[in-house]
Amino acid sequence: MTYILLAVLFSVAVSVLLKLARRYGIDIVQAVATNYVVAALLAAMLLGATPQAAIEAKATYVPLVLLGILLPAIFVVLARSVRTAGIVRTDVAQRLSLFLSLVAAFVFLGDTLTGMKSLGIALAFAAVLCVLWRRQRDPMDRAGWIAPLAVFAGFGAIDICFKRVAQAGAPFASALLASFLIAMALCWIAVLARAAMRVAPVTLRSLGFGVLLGAANFANILFYVRGHQALPNDPSLVFASMNVGVVVLGTLVGAFGFKERLAAVNWLGIALSIGAITVMATL
Repeated sequence: MTYILLAVLFSVAVSVLLKLARRYGIDIVQAVATNYVVAALLAAMLLGATPQAAIEAKATYVPLVLLGILLPAIFVVLARSVRTAGIVRTDVAQRLSLFLSLVAAFVFLGDTLTGMKSLGIALAFAAVLCVLWRRQRDPMDRAGWIAPLAVFAGFGAIDICFKRVAQAGAPFASALLASFLIAMALCWIAVLARAAMRVAPVTLRSLGFGVLLGAANFANILFYVRGHQALPNDPSLVFASMNVGVVVLGTLVGAFGFKERLAAVNWLGIALSIGAITVMATL
């Protein structure tokens, strides 16, 4: 379980870094672009990944391109969400996005809807509503729920894309590296264009922050993969431990480390999210 604990720590560390980015004047686009340089290098070095297997399977083209667009976009949305809605709501929304994959499985992939799957979907849906609820002080300020809702939808779409790539026969490491390379290329085009238009000059501070972000982001993925490799016969235990761990630690860090205010209904949503993850882990 050491690998899972490390994966949880680095997952929450990514949220903490994004929370601190604005405080230190970090350009998030530059940081995300650098993050993918680091993540791609580490994927090649530590996972022995090459993009050929993913590229050779023609059925992977559409989901890989979508991943290349969605992965950097979700980082920008994550940064917005942790800033406006907080670490707690953002991490819970991210983890509950897995229920969208569950819905997609029987809507698009011919899976059968069972009683337990219905219970998991119902709990996850109720948890999302409770966690995202907040008293609106300003009717015009909708970022408090729109940003985490976008995180929820975005990570659900990413998980579905990875499943489609896996169905095409591409190994996970190969698909991961290919999507990182596409995301890296798109991000650096954006960075150079913004610098050329003098919207955001490239700074060493933002690039250095991106190195930290990339290391934490990849460490989260690496230790989660290692957790599955260490417990090959207990994938549900790894799944539940990882997601519940992120919800619990993210709640502690957000509520007590950053003094994020949560109403009783938000705490109920956190409890429901743990129940939903537990149910989904048994499917």
